[in-house]
Amino acid sequence: MQLYSEHSKHLVAVDCIVFGYDIAEKGIKLLLIKRSFEPARGKWSLAGGFVNERESLYDAACRILFNLTGLRDVYMEQSYTYGEVQRDPGARVISTAYSALIKIQDIDRELREKNGAHWQSISRLPELIFDHKKMVEKALAELQMQVKVKPVGFELLPEKFTLVQLQDLYEAIYRRTIDKRNFRKKIISMNILERLDEKEKETSRKGAYYYTFIRERYEAFRKNGFYFSLDVN
Repeated sequence: MQLYSEHSKHLVAVDCIVFGYDIAEKGIKLLLIKRSFEPARGKWSLAGGFVNERESLYDAACRILFNLTGLRDVYMEQSYTYGEVQRDPGARVISTAYSALIKIQDIDRELREKNGAHWQSISRLPELIFDHKKMVEKALAELQMQVKVKPVGFELLPEKFTLVQLQDLYEAIYRRTIDKRNFRKKIISMNILERLDEKEKETSRKGAYYYTFIRERYEAFRKNGFYFSLDVN
């Protein structure tokens, strides 16, 4: 006996909103592809696809992200499910968006080129298909809230970074300037960074010390009630 046979069937998809950070340009970027099939063939799109019969939504998002970047175990969270009846002119498609944070330098270049993927500045995005612009705007707003209460910003930085580079990242996400003294005082007081005996000397004669994020220390603090907060002016 086939259950639910009297009900209509819909397609289920996932779309991956992949954020990266360009240290040189001090800007948040979005990984986009040129769509290779109809409808909207040749237009800019998020990376996405349909959920296989034996896949969870999360597993489908992981598969799509791996096929695009060659990366596993990246920071990724479910954002929102979009189900407007006419959102996809090809069929009745319900899509769940996932937001991922990756280090630009970690991506597999051959896979990126094979998939026709390109990094685009979040401040100069091309026109996107369907409701993908809405997906990006919601995911960016969520990221701005998350970086205030979770150390997710470090997912976008290389293993070692300066405090200037860290502040530049937060300003790029917040899309506003931050008071340098308040920012440094707050992040250093959390005791989750370790200063290295190495300086970055490309951008200043004196040089700035590199730091690294100690994830194990943060997790230990968090279990003891530590509250991460970088909501600074």
